[in-house]
Amino acid sequence: MQSRLLQFRPEGIYCVQGKFYIDPWMPVDKAIITHGHSDHARAGMNDYLCHHLTTPILKIRLGDISVQGIEYGETVDINGVKLSLHPAGHIIGAAQVRMEYKGRVAVVSGDYKVQHDGLTTPIEIVKCHEFVSESTFALPVYNWASVEEQNRQLRSWVQNNQAIGKTSVLIGYALGKAQRIMKALEGLGPLNVHYSIAKLNDAYEAAGVRLPDYHTVDLNTDLKTIENGILIVPPSLVDTNLLRKVPHRAEAICSGWMQVRGARRWRAADAGFAISDHADWNGLLQVIKGTQAEQVYVTHGQTAVFEKYLNEIGIPTKAVKTVFGEEEIQELS
Repeated sequence: MQSRLLQFRPEGIYCVQGKFYIDPWMPVDKAIITHGHSDHARAGMNDYLCHHLTTPILKIRLGDISVQGIEYGETVDINGVKLSLHPAGHIIGAAQVRMEYKGRVAVVSGDYKVQHDGLTTPIEIVKCHEFVSESTFALPVYNWASVEEQNRQLRSWVQNNQAIGKTSVLIGYALGKAQRIMKALEGLGPLNVHYSIAKLNDAYEAAGVRLPDYHTVDLNTDLKTIENGILIVPPSLVDTNLLRKVPHRAEAICSGWMQVRGARRWRAADAGFAISDHADWNGLLQVIKGTQAEQVYVTHGQTAVFEKYLNEIGIPTKAVKTVFGEEEIQELS
């Protein structure tokens, strides 16, 4: 039996032969980063390696760091391990990490989605011996509508608000989700975004991804300019006095959790849209089966349920505990 490439340590997922970590949650010497979300890209590493479109995001979020960016499919040798990055379809620059050593292949997928949102590079399913998968929405109830239908629902809600003189406030994570909302609402009027979103829009535009025209607003001073318009803000502003200043507002949360949670039961929003940058139940199964992995590891999310199901259908699977808490996962999803 060949030795396995991966270990699950207190610092994070470790490639034994390569002597590096993937998305570590504690400071280490060498970190391979799957994407720029804060639960995967943390401060304190000596050296970072990521897809080149993730590089500016890390610099925006982590400051002056030592980071190397590479292209999808480009191979680098790290202590005898052939490492390459492959599209995950999650957000801009999101990558699966493929590691090959003496003919054995392991893939750490990070976060991924199967639906193509028109902004990210579509996912590539990578065959391997060992596969590490997320399980955020690993329940059959999570079954996303098509991107076209999601966009239609968003546009209809905003148009209804416009008809009755309300300001449409859409709540979505600043990296990935906010840009999808912007694209969906293009042409319905001026798009106003919180500065935290505008800062990350720069990374999209630097990568050559065209976003709709927008205004960066200060909610302390620009309330009149957004009246009866469209405002996109991050989840951190929900239930804050700053957001309550917006007059005649209707709030909508854009999150995969809206598939099963009534909007009024979750932070008292007026509407909820099941829009996620993660794979749904069928997407997860499609990718895992496509890898043809002989050993699967499932991380943050519905790990116990998913582990049981995959083993029952003949895919050897182990659940792996991570430090990601449910609250953090919900905010990012």
